[in-house]
Amino acid sequence: VQLQASGGGLVQAGDSLRLSCTASGRAFGDYAMGWFRQAPGKERDFVAAVGDRGTTYYADSVKGRFTISRDDAENMVYLQMNSLKPEDTAVYYCAAGYFRGSYYDDARYDLWGQGTQVTVSS
Repeated sequence: VQLQASGGGLVQAGDSLRLSCTASGRAFGDYAMGWFRQAPGKERDFVAAVGDRGTTYYADSVKGRFTISRDDAENMVYLQMNSLKPEDTAVYYCAAGYFRGSYYDDARYDLWGQGTQVTVSS
């Protein structure tokens, strides 16, 4: 069972990126899926999550700019990031967990991808 994140890159402030997370090894339709990020020297922070029923959750810092979505038929999760800011620079990780509630808590996720770097220049 693996998660593979991709889509990161170097962009300018105001640009957009779409991150993708491929889940392989089993069906993830009944899993909560989340995105977290970690900037250098900082703790890993919650970015967004989508529950198994499709409800979405966002950190206040990304509300209105980022959109999380899932395609269970393809075992994919996406993070559309618009109006990027330099403070969005971080390594972004996708994660999966078999639970409901407390989607902000990274301890509830037991599967993690390897991370993809997003760098936003000013």
